[in-house]
Amino acid sequence: MQSHTITLNINEEIHIVAVKAADTLLYTIRGKLGLTGAKPGCLNGDCGACTVNVDGWPMKSCLMLTVEAVGKKVTTIEGLRETPIQQAFVENFAFQCGYCTPGFIMNCHSLIQQHPDADDQTIKEWLESNICRCTSYIEIEKAVKSVLNKK
Repeated sequence: MQSHTITLNINEEIHIVAVKAADTLLYTIRGKLGLTGAKPGCLNGDCGACTVNVDGWPMKSCLMLTVEAVGKKVTTIEGLRETPIQQAFVENFAFQCGYCTPGFIMNCHSLIQQHPDADDQTIKEWLESNICRCTSYIEIEKAVKSVLNKK
């Protein structure tokens, strides 16, 4: 399959990368750009371990083709710098093994940006898109609420 050179805006940095039409964003950011925070989990969009933000919205990077990211602003966990949700995850013990944590943080970061007045139902609905097998979602909900209450 033929490669094409494209330009991507990842973590506010411009990257010129050669990709195939079928390359997923997850494959490109991990394998070609070395940004390994987004994790390959199910690879079919169910688990959310690969979640990144695209133009401020959570996106499962295993479902998005790299070419679809051209002209968009993509943020990975490596692109977040000292955000309140990262600290809230630590303070609320909102992770155990850590494999799913980057995807949850990216999803929760988008939630806080898109719904700064989110109620309990909105939080629960947003958290349904990610799966954690190690901990309950109570700590993650507490982390989100602690950030929302500070705004």
